Amino acid sequence: MKVKLPEPKDFSFILSVNKPEGKTSFAVVSYVKKLSGIKKVGHSGTLDPFASGVLLIVMGKATKQVERLMNLEKEYITTVRFGVATDTYDYTGKVLEEFSTKDLSEQKIKSALIRFEGDIEQVPPIFSALKYKGKPLYKYARKGEHVTIKARSVKISGITLESFKSPEAIIRIVCSRGTYIRSIAHDLGKFLGCGAMLTELTRLRIGGYHIDDTITWDQLPEKMKEIIKN
Repeated sequence: MKVKLPEPKDFSFILSVNKPEGKTSFAVVSYVKKLSGIKKVGHSGTLDPFASGVLLIVMGKATKQVERLMNLEKEYITTVRFGVATDTYDYTGKVLEEFSTKDLSEQKIKSALIRFEGDIEQVPPIFSALKYKGKPLYKYARKGEHVTIKARSVKISGITLESFKSPEAIIRIVCSRGTYIRSIAHDLGKFLGCGAMLTELTRLRIGGYHIDDTITWDQLPEKMKEIIKN
């Protein structure tokens, strides 16, 4: 169902969508384009396909605000499983190594998390959309090609352990643009000597855009009708 196209020169809208697990960020953009008939549609920060939560879709003149929106603070809640290391740093990847978690405790995790607070240097995962020589890193990874990835400076404003029931911990993270939560899990497991990967990831907030105020995938058709009508 395609609705009437508004005047491109006047139309500007930021749509906060709760991206469902299993959908790519590009799939959400494509769906909004199909529903609205608007050509200028984008998003302000990719979420991995296995992740869910706040994805800001920019439409029309709002596409000019992408850089500002990407610089807003992000908040995530994630489930980290210790004892397993994968090549993607999450459950979708190939298992590289397994470890014992018998000596892991809540206190050890809390103490380790302190090392990740503030301004840190972080190496992005090889399985990511970050580009190297004009090509996404994951394309090199899928071919088994070696790429030297430089560490990047990111800021972790808050990182707290919400709960721990071995071998999984639920961790809340408030961070800056460019932070890879998968890398935090991987580095945390490496520091604790027992490996770690993500099994769940939800983006709760981008700046003042909260998950409680998002539009679901199923609500998008009706919401687009309302937006275009107004």
